[in-house]
Amino acid sequence: MILIFVLGYLAIALEHPLKVDKAAPALLISTLLWVIYILGAEKILSLGYSSTWNEFALHLSAGMTKENTHHFIVEKELLHHLGKISEILFFLLGAMTIVEIVDQHHGFKVITDKIHTTQKVKLLWILSFLTFFMSAVLDNLTTTIVMVALLRKLVADKQTRWFFASMIVLAANAGGAWSPIGDVTTIMLWIGGQVTTVQIITRLILPSLVCVTVPLIILSITMKGQVKRPSVEEADHENSSKGVQQLILALGVGGLLFVPVFKTATHLPPYLGMLFSLAILWIVTEIVHRNHDHDIKDKLRPSAIFRKIDTPTVLFFLGILLAVASLQSAGHLSLLAQKLDSGLGNIFLIDIAIGFLSSIVDNVPLVAGAMGMYPIASPEMIQVAADPGYLSAFVQDGLFWEFLAYTAGTGGSMLIIGSAAGVAAMGLEKIDFIWYLKKISWLAMIGYLAGAGVYYLQSLILH
Repeated sequence: MILIFVLGYLAIALEHPLKVDKAAPALLISTLLWVIYILGAEKILSLGYSSTWNEFALHLSAGMTKENTHHFIVEKELLHHLGKISEILFFLLGAMTIVEIVDQHHGFKVITDKIHTTQKVKLLWILSFLTFFMSAVLDNLTTTIVMVALLRKLVADKQTRWFFASMIVLAANAGGAWSPIGDVTTIMLWIGGQVTTVQIITRLILPSLVCVTVPLIILSITMKGQVKRPSVEEADHENSSKGVQQLILALGVGGLLFVPVFKTATHLPPYLGMLFSLAILWIVTEIVHRNHDHDIKDKLRPSAIFRKIDTPTVLFFLGILLAVASLQSAGHLSLLAQKLDSGLGNIFLIDIAIGFLSSIVDNVPLVAGAMGMYPIASPEMIQVAADPGYLSAFVQDGLFWEFLAYTAGTGGSMLIIGSAAGVAAMGLEKIDFIWYLKKISWLAMIGYLAGAGVYYLQSLILH
């Protein structure tokens, strides 16, 4: 299973030389991994590394049989993971459609008209900090989709736009790490009770800020020149008046901002809030264009805009997340977590290693694995522990959980497919994996380690 995952990963990385869309190998390896898993289920599960199987087996009277293992994999694990992945996919589809509706109505022109600078460095700082704070309020995936759409109106050259889009990914991941609603992993830790709102914000905002600022300082020295803005035909704006542009922009951004409010108020998954916002925008758009001629309707109605959504990116998401889910279900990630714990034995080193791993494997199962391995330590547990100093890092708002939120959130920036934000930017802008590896990965790693260093120094002062 690991061999197939690695070979598939290489095919994704070499998408441009192979001239095969990355969605194809992602879907292929996801299917093959589940096939191998179910064919070798009894041997794999008998090793005891699958925590979900161990829990499932406690309620079985007949023990491990072919029927039981097939029921566990197909009816329990595959459906469970598909449900979780579908939440991300529907969220992504909703966000991409809302952004595309705003874009087709030239709503972003309201914002881009206020950004007058064409100086590369200045524009990079403006967009990066805008992304950093937006992703803390929305989330890193939605913010990336919005900012990449905005970027297309500001930068014409493809290579320059790749640089800017990559920095948006870095800024979105860093911005999401210090907010309880900014990233899937911080949401998991927040809901799980490992971290609290005020503590995660106050302890991680400085390391996260350093994480994005250090690469910006380096690029400020090396990047020169002006950006060339894309030429826009005036005729393109005739279909939507200034008032319609502002209305659609307000509804689109308001709908995206409503999603975390919806989640907090209802405790329902965020994708339902996103679909609700899309439905409102859809209805308003249909009403606005009900009296227009067919040409305008065909161009601006959401039913037409859906055809512009990048389906291969969505299928790539499905493939890569299903592939990682098979490794999680079979116990590979639990085994990895145990090896890290026994091999490193230091909370800072374990978290830093998880950060590096999250650039290769999705950070959600990695954090889920860590949450499963380490229970939240209570005062009673610390009193009877052989090493109370080590165990105190696992209390609520302890060093391990805070640092895990930072490393898992920002470590994914080191590879373009290491985070949901990176995958979205890769799909939207067709960023080459190898190009990102050469041009951006080292910057992301320096920023990641600089922020980690700041957190370590901060912990020595505060704890």
